[in-house]
Amino acid sequence: MRANRIRPARRAAVGLSVAALAAGVTTAAGPASAQPAARPQAAPAPAADCSAAYRIEQKLTSGTTWRMCWRYDSKAGLVLEKISYQPKGETKPIRVLNSARLGQIHVPYDDGSVEYDDLTGFGFAQGLVNLAPGECPGGTIKTVKVPDAWQDPNVKGLCTTTRSRGHAYRMQGDTANKVFQAQGKDLLVYTVNQVGWYEYMTEWRFQDDGTVTMNVGATGSLSYEDYDAGDGRGWPIGKGAQAAKATSHSHNVFWRLDFALDGSTKNRVEQYDSAVSAPVSGNRAPTTKTTRTKVTKELSGDAKAYRWWRMVSATGKNKDLHPRSYEIVPGTSTKYPGRSYTKHDLYVTQYNACEKFASHNPGCPATQPKSVDKWVNGQALTHPVVWMNVGFHHIARDEDQQPMPVHWQGFSIVPRDVTAMNPLTPSELQWQNGHWQPRS
Repeated sequence: MRANRIRPARRAAVGLSVAALAAGVTTAAGPASAQPAARPQAAPAPAADCSAAYRIEQKLTSGTTWRMCWRYDSKAGLVLEKISYQPKGETKPIRVLNSARLGQIHVPYDDGSVEYDDLTGFGFAQGLVNLAPGECPGGTIKTVKVPDAWQDPNVKGLCTTTRSRGHAYRMQGDTANKVFQAQGKDLLVYTVNQVGWYEYMTEWRFQDDGTVTMNVGATGSLSYEDYDAGDGRGWPIGKGAQAAKATSHSHNVFWRLDFALDGSTKNRVEQYDSAVSAPVSGNRAPTTKTTRTKVTKELSGDAKAYRWWRMVSATGKNKDLHPRSYEIVPGTSTKYPGRSYTKHDLYVTQYNACEKFASHNPGCPATQPKSVDKWVNGQALTHPVVWMNVGFHHIARDEDQQPMPVHWQGFSIVPRDVTAMNPLTPSELQWQNGHWQPRS
């Protein structure tokens, strides 16, 4: 948090980068269209979608395998593409996402003096930092070639590792006199990008049950330029009644998800809303009725109690013949009402190759609006793209210095009918699909 977001040693270099961005220049590290390359294995394996240097493949101890490609964009930073999920019992990978990346980090200050678009206007991608081995325990740190780099373009900045997350499930068997339990494992992919005094930790967690969780954590330093705000909008930092104040501000983080369930981008969007009514005569409890709305045109949506959305495959079904889908699960958010593009939690737009950033979007024709809210104009959805907005209002505290603890914001997408049963179901319970007793 700082009024002056650039450390002095970087001021000139960032100026050049911002000038290039203003001109609409963008470059990317990694293969734009790499040729498929087979992996030498004893058993047949799915064809690779990218070269080995840009491939991430991890089989977790539960038997689930995640596969994806990565590249590094000159503004968005890490971009993950062709993401597929293969739990045990599935004979081939299930494609989930065509691409996943950040869509913007918008940072307005409470005193109205400044606001920043860190991805398109403040060199987020160029701020990729080197990671020490201890920051990627048990994993691999990949070298990233950073486009338009301020210094050395080769940064050891991409960690891929695995982490335990605690119980995946626990069940006390009624008849087996046995506890069924398993500890979940995640594939963790993350980078750290420095923007001024902040350091953003962008992490993607791919769980063995098919869930994907996206988080951005802000850490680093409280900037001394933000002290002595003197405007009633800062929190006292330091000793006594006359302590310096740190200016409060918001972090509005956008993610852009291009789904491709079962390999097709022709997915369907559905919204579910439930209404709870008072008990009717003869009932012991209130009744809840859930309705489904098919979203056929572009959407600006707001999360609220008893509402959720899912992306439904147009081509694939699980072994129970139910359409595969992924449910969107919003995280805790403080919605910022100060800009039109931050007034909603979720946007669904029709795919347009030049629509890459939720605000101050470069690259599209000059006549086209520059923010995601303006792209929602009633167009039919045949290739839907999801934009998720999660806000955090940062009011500083004494404990933020020094260094500042990580504060996280994010959301998840959760498989809904992707597999016929829990993909981690133990073999003894495989017969319990749709009934609780063995059929005679």
